[in-house]
Amino acid sequence: MNIAVVGTGYVGLVSGTCFAEMGVNVTCVDIDKDKISRLQNGEIPIYEPGLDEMVTRNIREGRLKFSTSLAECLDGVDIVFSAVGTPPDEDGSADLQYVLNVAREFGRNIKKYTILVTKSTVPVGTAAKVRKAIEEELASRGEAIEFDVASNPEFLKEGAAIKDFMSPDRVVIGVDSERARALMTKLYRPFMLTNNRMIFTDIPSAEMIKYAANSMLATRISFMNDIANLCEIVGADVNMVRKGIGADVRIGSKFLYPGCGYGGSCFPKDVKALIKTAERNGYDMRVLKAVEAVNERQKGVLYDKLVKEIGSDLRGKRVALWGLAFKPETDDMREATALVLIDKLTQSGAEVVVYDPVAMTECRRRVGDKVKYANDMYDAVLEADALLLLTEWKQFRLPSWGVVKHAMRTPIVLDGRNIYDPEELAQQGFTYHCIGR
Repeated sequence: MNIAVVGTGYVGLVSGTCFAEMGVNVTCVDIDKDKISRLQNGEIPIYEPGLDEMVTRNIREGRLKFSTSLAECLDGVDIVFSAVGTPPDEDGSADLQYVLNVAREFGRNIKKYTILVTKSTVPVGTAAKVRKAIEEELASRGEAIEFDVASNPEFLKEGAAIKDFMSPDRVVIGVDSERARALMTKLYRPFMLTNNRMIFTDIPSAEMIKYAANSMLATRISFMNDIANLCEIVGADVNMVRKGIGADVRIGSKFLYPGCGYGGSCFPKDVKALIKTAERNGYDMRVLKAVEAVNERQKGVLYDKLVKEIGSDLRGKRVALWGLAFKPETDDMREATALVLIDKLTQSGAEVVVYDPVAMTECRRRVGDKVKYANDMYDAVLEADALLLLTEWKQFRLPSWGVVKHAMRTPIVLDGRNIYDPEELAQQGFTYHCIGR
């Protein structure tokens, strides 16, 4: 089976590579010539565990190719996946210009029945716009070539994307024809040999499922952060509360971990976009607006704790940050709490020293010389007046506290992910604060 994937960002590259791994012949297309050249040489533009080896193997075995032209590969493919970016517009809505550009290119060049599948996260109603764009291009050509559009949202977790794709908990596919359903079933059959987890829906429902899923997860996080903040005020322990409510099978234990705010490429963008979709249809998403507000406030919680501990004038103070990426196993800093804290700390006069196992290059790209870059986690705390843990990388979980205390000027630890034992830190002589305890 032959397919094309337009867009070689996180979703497109992972999807195309995993399809190739299952024996599909895949051409990944991107208008960025330099990026395509680097991919052809096996250079991976994103950090995702295991992806570089998989890309290299499938290039070598001839199943994965890269191109700058969708038109050149359309004749030989049955399905085209659109995995281009949908960045938030100024008003928070999803910018669909790249999605519609792909639709127009598709309409200008197809010569036989082909399916255009939107894999990008797009608002409800986008498929209708995609279909219209294709029809307009075909009409301008004077052609009446059959085609279908479909929606196949991705549910990949950064850091575990390959596992998520190869062994999905569900594959949601929105179609409006039996022909498209049959072809999509054939494509995904190798992933379903032990358990068929394909969910076929109408197209608007498939488009809504992705936004609803991410918004629900974001809601659970903000809810627990609100509960954690209240726990601190009333003297409760949020870890005990989390276990107590998570034992209820109607609630479950996942995504009940409080912290210093969610970030990344999905939750913030998708919550904003769903709020904006509702507004355009005359409905007010009051719960999601609160979710968004709670999360923005939560990103400043560690700063507030630091100010309460050492004062608001941070001139002459050195603050160490462990972790820059919004979560472990990625170098993604989009909407990361680290960016908010770096701004707050530097504006207050603090000298900020940072360390992250993989996101240092990305931090340099984003903030430049506003901060100092440490060689390792212990170098970061040298002469520090406080240590803030922002990302729960494994190597941060069991540090040598004796070394840390000896290196620091003032032994203050602010744990934004609740991974340390308060009693152990107290015994070691640290002033320790976390979230909700």
